[in-house]
Amino acid sequence: MDEKENNSGDITFDIFNEETMGLFLKKIDFSKQGGLIPAIAQDYFSKEVLMLAFMNEEALRKSASSGYAHYFSRSRNKLWKKGETSGNVQEIKDIFFDCDNDSILLKVIQKGPACHTGHKTCFYSKVNNKLIKRDYLENKDKDEKEDCKEFYSLKLIFDLIKSRKDSDPDKSYVAKLLQSGPEKIGKKLQEESLELILSSISKKREKNGIIYEAADLMFFYMVFLVFAGVDFSLIIDELKRREGISGIDEKNLR
Repeated sequence: MDEKENNSGDITFDIFNEETMGLFLKKIDFSKQGGLIPAIAQDYFSKEVLMLAFMNEEALRKSASSGYAHYFSRSRNKLWKKGETSGNVQEIKDIFFDCDNDSILLKVIQKGPACHTGHKTCFYSKVNNKLIKRDYLENKDKDEKEDCKEFYSLKLIFDLIKSRKDSDPDKSYVAKLLQSGPEKIGKKLQEESLELILSSISKKREKNGIIYEAADLMFFYMVFLVFAGVDFSLIIDELKRREGISGIDEKNLR
């Protein structure tokens, strides 16, 4: 096993064969938790933390040699391959270990949801501690407060739209739209698509107008996905699948 240290102090191990695999496994400290180490799976593209599980030496060996995540089930007392029954496998792109050599980070391409509940990640429950957030922000200057704004993403917007599905349609436009059916939602998509096109070919071609119409269109696309029962993460998965494939070739394969 080659051990290389780059200019930043990072260490990289190259595993070539069974001998170097053995040397790598000896580097990992399995003694602290009775032969197990925690293993975190992170989405290779989005950097989202997907799940936490445990590995014994055999699971780490299988993961490193096969290129697919294997874990050790404490409840079943057995080795298991992620996705062996569901098909939601984790293809490993990188394996990292921490400074104490007693935990593993896998950067993976996740097929389907990572959580057995059907969620994209196992960490879908949140503690909204407003007291901590308030005290933290009170001690920040104006520029720092801007940097502390809550991260905004299309996934967050999608989840918010989905949460309004069962709301009172008299109080929620989203709920009213979702209950109106595919024709109404489809009509809004057509209208917003046309308005975006017109704003881009207008003589004025105002940037703010294009931004406004594009935001409307993306909103109604996500409303349509919620109505159709298609999770936003599946759209991301499909876009990932197409990475590195020519658009012409991808179209011909359909």
